[in-house]
Amino acid sequence: MECPQCHTQLPDVAHYCHRCGHDVRSATESRQQHFAVKPDEPVASFAIVSTLMPRGAGQRGRTYQIILGIALVVALLAACFGAVPLAVLVAAFAIPVVYIVYLYDVNVWDDHPIQVTVMAFLLTFVLALGFTLLWFAGIGTTGGAGGPSAGSGAVGGGFNTTGLLVAALLVPVVGELIRQVGPVFLASRERFDDLLDGASFGVISGVAFATADTLVRHWALLTGGFTREIDPGLWMSLIFLEGFVKPLVIGTATGIACAEFSGLGRGYDGFSPRYVRGVIEAIVANVLYFGGIHLFSNVGNATLSVVVSIVWGLLILGVLVIRMRRILHVALLEAALEAAQTEEAGAPVPQAEQEFCSQCEMPMIMGAAFCSACGASARARAKQHQTVGAGAPTAPAAPPPNPAPSDPEPAAPAPAVDESGTSTEGEQK
Repeated sequence: MECPQCHTQLPDVAHYCHRCGHDVRSATESRQQHFAVKPDEPVASFAIVSTLMPRGAGQRGRTYQIILGIALVVALLAACFGAVPLAVLVAAFAIPVVYIVYLYDVNVWDDHPIQVTVMAFLLTFVLALGFTLLWFAGIGTTGGAGGPSAGSGAVGGGFNTTGLLVAALLVPVVGELIRQVGPVFLASRERFDDLLDGASFGVISGVAFATADTLVRHWALLTGGFTREIDPGLWMSLIFLEGFVKPLVIGTATGIACAEFSGLGRGYDGFSPRYVRGVIEAIVANVLYFGGIHLFSNVGNATLSVVVSIVWGLLILGVLVIRMRRILHVALLEAALEAAQTEEAGAPVPQAEQEFCSQCEMPMIMGAAFCSACGASARARAKQHQTVGAGAPTAPAAPPPNPAPSDPEPAAPAPAVDESGTSTEGEQK
Protein backbone atom coordinates (compact mmCIF):
# COMPACT_ATOMS: atom_id res chain seq x y z
CA MET A 1 0.00 0.00 0.00
CA GLU A 2 1.24 3.48 -0.86
CA CYS A 3 0.55 6.78 0.89
CA PRO A 4 -1.32 9.07 -1.54
CA GLN A 5 0.35 12.17 -0.06
CA CYS A 6 4.07 11.32 0.23
CA HIS A 7 4.10 8.02 -1.77
CA THR A 8 5.74 6.05 1.02
CA GLN A 9 5.26 2.29 0.94
CA LEU A 10 3.13 1.30 3.94
CA PRO A 11 2.24 -1.99 5.60
CA ASP A 12 -1.16 -3.31 4.55
CA VAL A 13 -2.48 -2.95 8.12
CA ALA A 14 -1.43 0.72 8.48
CA HIS A 15 -4.14 3.26 9.26
CA TYR A 16 -1.84 6.30 9.09
CA CYS A 17 1.29 7.00 7.11
CA HIS A 18 4.25 6.71 9.47
CA ARG A 19 6.10 9.33 7.49
CA CYS A 20 3.65 12.22 6.97
CA GLY A 21 0.75 11.24 9.24
CA HIS A 22 -1.84 11.10 6.47
CA ASP A 23 -4.99 9.07 7.19
CA VAL A 24 -4.93 6.38 4.48
CA ARG A 25 -8.03 4.49 5.63
CA SER A 26 -10.79 7.06 6.20
CA ALA A 27 -11.66 8.59 2.85
CA THR A 28 -14.37 10.80 4.37
CA GLU A 29 -12.30 12.17 7.28
CA SER A 30 -9.45 14.62 7.02
CA ARG A 31 -6.47 14.73 9.35
CA GLN A 32 -8.18 17.68 11.07
CA GLN A 33 -10.37 15.14 12.86
CA HIS A 34 -7.30 13.59 14.50
CA PHE A 35 -5.06 15.89 16.51
CA ALA A 36 -1.40 15.03 15.87
CA VAL A 37 -0.63 15.04 19.60
CA LYS A 38 -3.69 13.02 20.65
CA PRO A 39 -5.49 11.50 17.65
CA ASP A 40 -8.69 10.66 19.52
CA GLU A 41 -9.38 14.42 19.74
CA PRO A 42 -10.21 16.73 16.82
CA VAL A 43 -7.95 19.69 16.19
CA ALA A 44 -10.74 22.20 16.88
CA SER A 45 -11.61 21.21 20.44
CA PHE A 46 -11.39 22.83 23.87
CA ALA A 47 -9.02 20.23 25.34
CA ILE A 48 -6.75 22.23 27.61
CA VAL A 49 -4.49 19.47 28.96
CA SER A 50 -3.46 17.95 25.62
CA THR A 51 -2.90 21.47 24.28
CA LEU A 52 -0.80 22.94 27.07
CA MET A 53 0.85 19.64 28.10
CA PRO A 54 1.39 17.95 24.73
CA ARG A 55 4.19 15.58 25.66
CA GLY A 56 2.87 12.32 27.02
CA ALA A 57 -0.73 13.55 26.68
CA GLY A 58 -1.90 10.07 25.71
CA GLN A 59 -0.51 8.48 28.88
CA ARG A 60 -0.76 11.11 31.61
CA GLY A 61 -3.42 13.53 30.44
CA ARG A 62 -6.14 12.12 32.67
CA THR A 63 -3.87 12.41 35.72
CA TYR A 64 -3.32 16.13 35.17
CA GLN A 65 -7.03 16.69 34.62
CA ILE A 66 -7.82 15.03 37.96
CA ILE A 67 -5.17 17.03 39.83
CA LEU A 68 -6.36 20.33 38.38
CA GLY A 69 -9.94 19.41 39.18
CA ILE A 70 -9.04 18.67 42.81
CA ALA A 71 -7.16 21.98 43.12
CA LEU A 72 -10.16 23.85 41.69
CA VAL A 73 -12.57 22.17 44.12
CA VAL A 74 -10.31 22.89 47.11
CA ALA A 75 -9.94 26.56 46.14
CA LEU A 76 -13.68 27.04 45.56
CA LEU A 77 -14.66 25.30 48.81
CA ALA A 78 -12.15 27.39 50.76
CA ALA A 79 -13.62 30.56 49.24
CA CYS A 80 -17.17 29.37 49.91
CA PHE A 81 -16.51 28.84 53.63
CA GLY A 82 -14.58 32.08 54.16
CA ALA A 83 -11.01 30.71 54.10
CA VAL A 84 -10.08 33.35 51.53
CA PRO A 85 -6.29 33.35 52.18
CA LEU A 86 -6.16 29.60 51.58
CA ALA A 87 -8.31 29.96 48.48
CA VAL A 88 -6.05 32.65 47.01
CA LEU A 89 -2.89 30.61 47.71
CA VAL A 90 -4.31 27.48 46.10
CA ALA A 91 -5.58 29.44 43.12
CA ALA A 92 -2.27 31.26 42.67
CA PHE A 93 -0.02 28.19 42.82
CA ALA A 94 -2.19 25.27 41.65
CA ILE A 95 -1.47 25.53 37.93
CA PRO A 96 2.25 26.43 38.33
CA VAL A 97 2.84 23.45 40.63
CA VAL A 98 1.00 21.06 38.30
CA TYR A 99 2.95 22.38 35.33
CA ILE A 100 6.31 22.02 37.06
CA VAL A 101 5.36 18.43 37.92
CA TYR A 102 4.56 17.97 34.22
CA LEU A 103 8.00 19.29 33.23
CA TYR A 104 9.55 16.71 35.55
CA ASP A 105 7.20 13.89 34.61
CA VAL A 106 7.98 13.97 30.88
CA ASN A 107 11.48 15.43 31.28
CA VAL A 108 10.73 18.55 29.22
CA TRP A 109 13.71 20.20 30.91
CA ASP A 110 15.96 17.47 29.45
CA ASP A 111 17.79 16.76 32.71
CA HIS A 112 18.48 20.48 33.30
CA PRO A 113 15.81 21.32 35.91
CA ILE A 114 17.60 24.27 37.51
CA GLN A 115 18.23 26.09 34.23
CA VAL A 116 14.68 25.61 32.96
CA THR A 117 12.98 26.42 36.27
CA VAL A 118 15.04 29.58 36.73
CA MET A 119 14.66 30.91 33.19
CA ALA A 120 11.08 29.85 32.46
CA PHE A 121 9.47 30.35 35.87
CA LEU A 122 11.53 32.20 38.50
CA LEU A 123 12.87 34.92 36.18
CA THR A 124 9.41 35.73 34.86
CA PHE A 125 7.94 35.54 38.36
CA VAL A 126 10.46 38.04 39.80
CA LEU A 127 10.14 40.46 36.87
CA ALA A 128 6.34 40.23 36.95
CA LEU A 129 6.31 40.82 40.70
CA GLY A 130 8.29 44.04 40.35
CA PHE A 131 6.35 45.24 37.32
CA THR A 132 2.93 44.55 38.89
CA LEU A 133 3.95 46.30 42.12
CA LEU A 134 4.91 49.39 40.13
CA TRP A 135 1.78 49.78 38.03
CA PHE A 136 -0.66 48.53 40.66
CA ALA A 137 0.60 51.02 43.23
CA GLY A 138 0.15 53.77 40.66
CA ILE A 139 -3.58 53.23 39.99
CA GLY A 140 -4.69 52.04 43.42
CA THR A 141 -7.01 49.14 44.14
CA THR A 142 -10.42 50.46 43.09
CA GLY A 143 -11.40 49.03 39.77
CA GLY A 144 -7.81 48.35 38.78
CA ALA A 145 -7.35 45.96 35.93
CA GLY A 146 -8.66 42.84 37.49
CA GLY A 147 -12.23 43.42 38.46
CA PRO A 148 -13.01 43.66 42.16
CA SER A 149 -10.80 45.46 44.57
CA ALA A 150 -7.92 43.48 45.96
CA GLY A 151 -9.20 44.17 49.40
CA SER A 152 -12.95 44.19 49.59
CA GLY A 153 -14.12 43.14 46.13
CA ALA A 154 -15.96 46.42 45.57
CA VAL A 155 -16.67 47.45 42.03
CA GLY A 156 -18.27 50.35 40.30
CA GLY A 157 -15.63 52.90 41.22
CA GLY A 158 -16.34 54.87 38.06
CA PHE A 159 -14.65 54.94 34.67
CA ASN A 160 -10.94 55.65 34.97
CA THR A 161 -9.11 56.57 31.74
CA THR A 162 -5.68 56.09 33.30
CA GLY A 163 -6.66 52.70 34.67
CA LEU A 164 -8.01 51.64 31.26
CA LEU A 165 -4.81 52.67 29.47
CA VAL A 166 -2.71 50.80 32.00
CA ALA A 167 -4.92 47.72 31.86
CA ALA A 168 -5.45 47.62 28.09
CA LEU A 169 -2.00 48.79 26.89
CA LEU A 170 0.77 48.88 29.47
CA VAL A 171 0.09 45.54 31.19
CA PRO A 172 -0.43 43.49 27.99
CA VAL A 173 2.51 44.94 26.04
CA VAL A 174 5.16 45.15 28.76
CA GLY A 175 3.87 41.97 30.36
CA GLU A 176 4.25 39.99 27.13
CA LEU A 177 7.79 41.26 26.61
CA ILE A 178 8.66 40.14 30.13
CA ARG A 179 7.18 36.72 29.51
CA GLN A 180 9.23 36.23 26.34
CA VAL A 181 12.68 36.67 27.90
CA GLY A 182 13.19 33.33 29.61
CA PRO A 183 11.44 31.07 27.05
CA VAL A 184 13.24 32.68 24.09
CA PHE A 185 16.60 32.16 25.81
CA LEU A 186 15.79 28.49 26.44
CA ALA A 187 14.34 27.85 22.99
CA SER A 188 17.53 29.20 21.41
CA ARG A 189 19.54 26.42 23.10
CA GLU A 190 20.15 23.35 20.95
CA ARG A 191 18.64 20.88 23.41
CA PHE A 192 15.42 22.94 23.73
CA ASP A 193 14.80 24.02 20.13
CA ASP A 194 11.83 21.68 19.59
CA LEU A 195 8.48 23.32 18.93
CA LEU A 196 6.78 21.42 21.77
CA ASP A 197 9.47 22.63 24.17
CA GLY A 198 9.08 26.25 23.09
CA ALA A 199 5.33 26.07 23.60
CA SER A 200 5.76 24.51 27.06
CA PHE A 201 8.27 27.14 28.16
CA GLY A 202 5.91 29.88 27.01
CA VAL A 203 3.04 28.39 29.00
CA ILE A 204 5.03 28.09 32.24
CA SER A 205 6.30 31.67 31.80
CA GLY A 206 2.76 32.96 31.35
CA VAL A 207 1.56 31.01 34.38
CA ALA A 208 4.42 32.46 36.47
CA PHE A 209 3.39 35.98 35.45
CA ALA A 210 -0.22 35.27 36.41
CA THR A 211 0.88 33.97 39.83
CA ALA A 212 2.81 37.14 40.60
CA ASP A 213 -0.06 39.27 39.32
CA THR A 214 -2.56 37.46 41.57
CA LEU A 215 -0.37 37.75 44.67
CA VAL A 216 0.09 41.50 44.23
CA ARG A 217 -3.53 42.30 43.42
CA HIS A 218 -4.94 40.24 46.26
CA TRP A 219 -2.29 40.69 48.93
CA ALA A 220 -4.90 42.24 51.21
CA LEU A 221 -6.95 39.03 50.96
CA LEU A 222 -3.90 36.93 51.83
CA THR A 223 -3.13 38.94 54.94
CA GLY A 224 -6.72 39.68 55.97
CA GLY A 225 -7.43 36.32 57.58
CA PHE A 226 -10.72 34.44 57.52
CA THR A 227 -13.85 36.48 56.89
CA ARG A 228 -17.24 36.06 58.53
CA GLU A 229 -19.12 38.12 55.97
CA ILE A 230 -19.28 35.53 53.23
CA ASP A 231 -20.66 36.10 49.74
CA PRO A 232 -20.05 32.63 48.24
CA GLY A 233 -20.99 33.64 44.72
CA LEU A 234 -18.56 36.57 44.67
CA TRP A 235 -15.61 34.85 46.32
CA MET A 236 -15.88 31.63 44.32
CA SER A 237 -16.23 33.54 41.06
CA LEU A 238 -13.26 35.73 41.89
CA ILE A 239 -11.06 32.73 42.77
CA PHE A 240 -12.02 30.92 39.57
CA LEU A 241 -11.29 34.01 37.46
CA GLU A 242 -7.97 34.95 39.04
CA GLY A 243 -6.62 31.48 39.74
CA PHE A 244 -7.71 29.47 36.73
CA VAL A 245 -9.04 31.56 33.84
CA LYS A 246 -6.34 34.24 33.96
CA PRO A 247 -3.26 31.96 34.06
CA LEU A 248 -4.65 29.80 31.26
CA VAL A 249 -5.32 32.83 29.04
CA ILE A 250 -1.89 34.37 29.66
CA GLY A 251 -0.04 31.04 29.44
CA THR A 252 -1.70 29.95 26.20
CA ALA A 253 -1.09 33.32 24.55
CA THR A 254 2.61 33.30 25.47
CA GLY A 255 2.89 29.63 24.45
CA ILE A 256 1.66 30.50 20.95
CA ALA A 257 4.37 33.12 20.50
CA CYS A 258 7.16 30.89 21.85
CA ALA A 259 6.03 27.98 19.67
CA GLU A 260 6.43 30.22 16.62
CA PHE A 261 9.94 31.15 17.84
CA SER A 262 10.92 27.48 17.88
CA GLY A 263 9.34 26.79 14.50
CA LEU A 264 9.49 23.59 12.46
CA GLY A 265 12.04 20.84 12.24
CA ARG A 266 15.50 20.90 13.74
CA GLY A 267 16.81 24.19 15.07
CA TYR A 268 14.76 27.24 16.02
CA ASP A 269 13.34 29.76 13.56
CA GLY A 270 14.24 32.72 15.79
CA PHE A 271 12.88 36.23 15.28
CA SER A 272 11.02 35.39 12.11
CA PRO A 273 7.83 37.01 10.77
CA ARG A 274 5.87 34.10 12.24
CA TYR A 275 7.30 34.83 15.68
CA VAL A 276 6.45 38.53 15.35
CA ARG A 277 2.91 37.56 14.37
CA GLY A 278 2.72 35.22 17.37
CA VAL A 279 3.81 37.97 19.76
CA ILE A 280 1.25 40.35 18.26
CA GLU A 281 -1.47 37.71 18.65
CA ALA A 282 -0.49 37.23 22.30
CA ILE A 283 -0.56 40.97 22.96
CA VAL A 284 -3.94 41.38 21.27
CA ALA A 285 -5.39 38.52 23.33
CA ASN A 286 -4.12 40.11 26.54
CA VAL A 287 -5.37 43.56 25.49
CA LEU A 288 -8.84 42.12 24.98
CA TYR A 289 -8.72 40.17 28.22
CA PHE A 290 -7.37 42.83 30.61
CA GLY A 291 -9.18 45.66 28.88
CA GLY A 292 -12.48 43.79 29.01
CA ILE A 293 -11.99 42.86 32.68
CA HIS A 294 -11.32 46.50 33.53
CA LEU A 295 -14.47 47.67 31.75
CA PHE A 296 -16.60 44.99 33.39
CA SER A 297 -15.32 46.09 36.80
CA ASN A 298 -17.52 49.18 36.43
CA VAL A 299 -20.67 47.07 36.56
CA GLY A 300 -22.64 47.99 39.68
CA ASN A 301 -23.10 44.43 40.99
CA ALA A 302 -19.84 42.82 42.14
CA THR A 303 -20.84 39.21 41.53
CA LEU A 304 -22.29 39.99 38.11
CA SER A 305 -19.10 41.85 37.21
CA VAL A 306 -16.90 38.83 37.97
CA VAL A 307 -19.26 36.35 36.28
CA VAL A 308 -19.29 38.41 33.08
CA SER A 309 -15.48 38.62 33.30
CA ILE A 310 -15.30 34.83 33.54
CA VAL A 311 -17.45 34.40 30.44
CA TRP A 312 -15.31 36.92 28.57
CA GLY A 313 -12.10 35.19 29.65
CA LEU A 314 -13.38 31.75 28.64
CA LEU A 315 -14.31 33.02 25.18
CA ILE A 316 -10.78 34.36 24.67
CA LEU A 317 -9.29 31.17 26.11
CA GLY A 318 -11.32 29.05 23.70
CA VAL A 319 -9.97 30.95 20.70
CA LEU A 320 -6.40 30.72 22.03
CA VAL A 321 -6.61 26.99 22.72
CA ILE A 322 -7.87 26.22 19.21
CA ARG A 323 -5.19 28.50 17.76
CA MET A 324 -2.49 26.71 19.78
CA ARG A 325 -3.77 23.30 18.72
CA ARG A 326 -3.77 24.37 15.10
CA ILE A 327 -0.15 25.55 15.36
CA LEU A 328 1.01 22.32 17.01
CA HIS A 329 -0.92 20.13 14.59
CA VAL A 330 0.25 21.83 11.40
CA ALA A 331 3.82 22.15 12.66
CA LEU A 332 4.11 18.46 13.51
CA LEU A 333 2.73 17.42 10.11
CA GLU A 334 4.91 19.87 8.19
CA ALA A 335 8.01 18.92 10.17
CA ALA A 336 7.43 15.25 9.30
CA LEU A 337 7.16 16.08 5.60
CA GLU A 338 10.29 18.21 5.85
CA ALA A 339 12.17 15.30 7.44
CA ALA A 340 10.93 12.95 4.71
CA GLN A 341 12.14 15.31 1.98
CA THR A 342 15.50 15.60 3.71
CA GLU A 343 15.79 11.82 3.78
CA GLU A 344 14.91 11.57 0.08
CA ALA A 345 17.61 14.14 -0.71
CA GLY A 346 20.19 11.75 0.69
CA ALA A 347 20.88 13.40 4.03
CA PRO A 348 22.00 11.00 6.76
CA VAL A 349 19.20 9.89 9.06
CA PRO A 350 20.09 8.94 12.64
CA GLN A 351 19.43 5.31 13.46
CA ALA A 352 16.61 4.75 15.93
CA GLU A 353 15.86 1.88 18.25
CA GLN A 354 12.56 0.04 18.42
CA GLU A 355 9.95 2.33 20.01
CA PHE A 356 6.35 2.01 21.11
CA CYS A 357 3.58 4.57 20.67
CA SER A 358 2.88 6.54 23.84
CA GLN A 359 -0.80 6.78 22.85
CA CYS A 360 -1.78 3.22 21.88
CA GLU A 361 1.39 1.35 22.94
CA MET A 362 1.70 -0.35 19.55
CA PRO A 363 5.21 -0.90 18.10
CA MET A 364 6.27 1.84 15.71
CA ILE A 365 8.13 1.47 12.43
CA MET A 366 11.82 2.24 12.80
CA GLY A 367 12.39 5.99 12.38
CA ALA A 368 8.65 6.74 12.04
CA ALA A 369 7.36 10.28 12.58
CA PHE A 370 3.84 9.03 13.37
CA CYS A 371 2.31 5.87 14.74
CA SER A 372 0.86 3.89 11.84
CA ALA A 373 -1.88 2.50 14.09
CA CYS A 374 -3.33 5.61 15.78
CA GLY A 375 -1.55 8.52 14.07
CA ALA A 376 0.06 10.06 17.18
CA SER A 377 3.19 12.13 16.57
CA ALA A 378 6.40 10.51 17.76
CA ARG A 379 7.65 13.92 18.88
CA ALA A 380 4.85 14.17 21.46
CA ARG A 381 6.27 11.42 23.65
CA ALA A 382 8.14 12.07 26.88
CA LYS A 383 11.84 12.79 26.61
CA GLN A 384 14.24 10.08 27.66
CA HIS A 385 16.53 10.74 30.60
CA GLN A 386 20.18 10.94 29.64
CA THR A 387 22.38 8.25 31.08
CA VAL A 388 25.86 9.40 30.08
CA GLY A 389 27.04 12.91 30.94
CA ALA A 390 25.01 15.77 29.52
CA GLY A 391 24.77 14.48 25.99
CA ALA A 392 22.84 11.72 24.36
CA PRO A 393 23.30 8.16 25.53
CA THR A 394 26.17 6.42 23.84
CA ALA A 395 26.61 2.78 23.08
CA PRO A 396 29.22 0.91 25.06
CA ALA A 397 32.59 0.84 23.39
CA ALA A 398 33.67 -2.41 21.82
CA PRO A 399 36.27 -4.27 23.87
CA PRO A 400 39.82 -3.85 22.55
CA PRO A 401 41.48 -6.84 20.96
CA ASN A 402 43.34 -9.05 23.43
CA PRO A 403 46.97 -7.95 23.40
CA ALA A 404 49.73 -10.46 23.68
CA PRO A 405 50.61 -10.99 27.34
CA SER A 406 53.81 -9.31 28.39
CA ASP A 407 54.85 -12.18 30.64
CA PRO A 408 53.09 -15.30 29.45
CA GLU A 409 52.84 -18.24 31.75
CA PRO A 410 54.56 -21.37 30.55
CA ALA A 411 52.21 -23.57 28.62
CA ALA A 412 51.41 -26.98 29.98
CA PRO A 413 53.25 -29.74 28.15
CA ALA A 414 51.19 -31.57 25.59
CA PRO A 415 50.45 -35.21 26.28
CA ALA A 416 52.70 -37.70 24.56
CA VAL A 417 51.26 -39.38 21.52
CA ASP A 418 52.46 -42.72 20.20
CA GLU A 419 52.91 -43.55 16.58
CA SER A 420 49.30 -44.74 16.26
CA GLY A 421 48.00 -41.32 17.32
CA THR A 422 46.78 -42.45 20.77
CA SER A 423 47.64 -40.40 23.83
CA THR A 424 50.01 -42.13 26.25
CA GLU A 425 49.08 -39.88 29.20
CA GLY A 426 46.85 -42.50 30.72
CA GLU A 427 49.52 -45.19 30.39
CA GLN A 428 52.08 -42.95 32.15
CA LYS A 429 49.73 -42.53 35.07
